[in-house]
Amino acid sequence: MTEATTETKRPTINLMDIVWLLFLAGLAALPALDQVHKLLILLAFGVVQLAEGWLVAHMGRRGPAYIVLLKICLATLLIDHTGEPISINSSYYPIYFLPVLTAAEYFAPLATLLWTTLASAAYCSYLYPALQEYEIPVESYSLLAMRILFFFLAAMVVNRFVVESRRQTRRYQETAETLAETNRRLEQAQAEARRSERLAALGQLSAGLAHEIRNPLGVIKGSAEMLSQKLDESNPLATELAGYISTETNRLSALVSRFLDFARPLHAELAPGDIAAVLDRAMDYVAKLWKGEAVRTEKEYEPNLPPVALDESLCAQAQVNIVQNAYDAMEGGGLLRVKARRLQAGGRTGVELRIEDSGPGIPGELREQIFNPFVTTKKNGVGLGLSIVSKIVDGHHGSIRIEDAGGPGRDGHGKGSCFVLFFPAASADAPVVKPDHVAASGRNPGN
Repeated sequence: MTEATTETKRPTINLMDIVWLLFLAGLAALPALDQVHKLLILLAFGVVQLAEGWLVAHMGRRGPAYIVLLKICLATLLIDHTGEPISINSSYYPIYFLPVLTAAEYFAPLATLLWTTLASAAYCSYLYPALQEYEIPVESYSLLAMRILFFFLAAMVVNRFVVESRRQTRRYQETAETLAETNRRLEQAQAEARRSERLAALGQLSAGLAHEIRNPLGVIKGSAEMLSQKLDESNPLATELAGYISTETNRLSALVSRFLDFARPLHAELAPGDIAAVLDRAMDYVAKLWKGEAVRTEKEYEPNLPPVALDESLCAQAQVNIVQNAYDAMEGGGLLRVKARRLQAGGRTGVELRIEDSGPGIPGELREQIFNPFVTTKKNGVGLGLSIVSKIVDGHHGSIRIEDAGGPGRDGHGKGSCFVLFFPAASADAPVVKPDHVAASGRNPGN
């Protein structure tokens, strides 16, 4: 018998149960009070009603079936002890409405019909002993059929109401989930808009400062090189100091270049391309320049990935930054796992990339700010690498977020970090561009 119980279980006892028990007590108070069996059976009905919520909660899917079956048995016993001289003529025959309506409350329409049939069969079972002793007129069969039909009518009316109530509840739940998802996307869009405004303002400021700093740096570097040439070996200490000046000037010039990269308006020239191939080349680029402990790599690419609308150079720069950060997080060695799969997200088809490392992970309090400028987990980082990555992903109309990788960390306990990127698929009629190089802005992008 196929069962379809309600999603929500009734509480152990409630106000309606108390009212139900009061009516049951009134039934017990009617004549004849000297029928002990009747009183005991009605008391058993009351106990079952009080324990119904507990039984349903603790017996799972079988709980409602046990409740209905137990009520059918008690109703049959009550008919047997209150029908004189023929049990089927008992005035208590409406007691079968209790198991019938309970089945209608818990089960699907087909199962409700089956339970009602079982209850009717239990009632009609007393027809056989009556036929052994009496001759039953045709009118009595019609009366019995009417009673049985009323059982089915009541079951179907209640079950229809219950099924419709469940359908409305599911509809409300789906509406609430849709609204919650819409609110979440709206909040995310608002947060991205605010972040874009902050980045734009900061970019303008950074560009102005970078240009103002770069000119003096050029003068300082040129002067240091001329001084070093003039002194030659006549003053070793001054030559060494001039070399320090030139080296630090180069470092500052590289930092200014990163500021300009961050501040420069992004003009992504999107064309269909193979995002997995770009990721492979970015990983090879970082691996060749890596000087730390060995890092193992695992790749899991879904076959037949759709072409992605990408700017090959910018996309490669973003992936180099992320892969480089993963390597830096595993300076003592570890595992880099990359995955690519087709994904339907926000009504768009595209490719999801997951770049996971086995490093110590990113603290939870930095998850929301890690893509903001000057937020970094590195001792020597300036916090622009992931800001540039976020800017590039936005320029591809994609998304990026951070999750726990779930793998063992460097000490065997860390979860690592997982950068999840989504790039929307390109139109089917556009020509596919195959990547043949990786463009990166330096070996150590820095976070």
